[in-house]
Amino acid sequence: MVVDALLRAAASLRDDAEALADGLVAESAVDCVYNPLGYAWDVHEAYLRRAGGHGARTLLLGMNPGPWGMGQTGVPFGDVTKATDYLGLSGKVGTPENLHPKRPVIGLECERNEVSGTRLWGIIEDMFGSAENAHQQFFVVNHCPLLMFDANGTNLTPDKLRGESAKKLLSLCDEHLRKVVEILGAERVIGVGAYAEKQAKKALAGCDVEINRIPHPSPASPLANRNKGADWRAAVRKILGKS
Repeated sequence: MVVDALLRAAASLRDDAEALADGLVAESAVDCVYNPLGYAWDVHEAYLRRAGGHGARTLLLGMNPGPWGMGQTGVPFGDVTKATDYLGLSGKVGTPENLHPKRPVIGLECERNEVSGTRLWGIIEDMFGSAENAHQQFFVVNHCPLLMFDANGTNLTPDKLRGESAKKLLSLCDEHLRKVVEILGAERVIGVGAYAEKQAKKALAGCDVEINRIPHPSPASPLANRNKGADWRAAVRKILGKS
């Protein structure tokens, strides 16, 4: 069963990544590590059960969780409103063991939106309609499951990590991506941003999978903001419309 295999793969990544948290703190600038696959597993499991069994052959690959998206919901690009209203998800969200004072985890009651998630799931809804129909086209997953902060609470992306534990983490992430591609029989991986595309090309080298990218929807991206987002939406439609 596809969903059962996805659940096993995600649980394995969850546990193996969690074991590296102390090493990441000791070896790099990381001060605090959140693992949404742990404290928000209820919602993530619901997402996999709802999204994973519809025959999608295209992956949308993100980098790692954001503090107001997957960090709150356990769902890739998981803006709370999109996770609950569009994807129809619910479940218990706990609290990370080591909580940074500037980065609270409120869960599905969080009232702050995640712009990247609002934009990505929003254009998917605009193009493909219902979540069930969208899940027939795409499966959205992050390369790295961990959310990491420095002492000031600044989000640290995986490309900023150093040390042996970071190398082990990225290797686990590559292995998980290969498993997901195999489980779904994916024929195409679309990186959300240049980093995700780069990691997909590295992890899937030699595999018969088409790899390309859409521009990242982050509010830090000039393209995503240009012309009130119209240029970003046009670029994304051009790529996603080929699926």
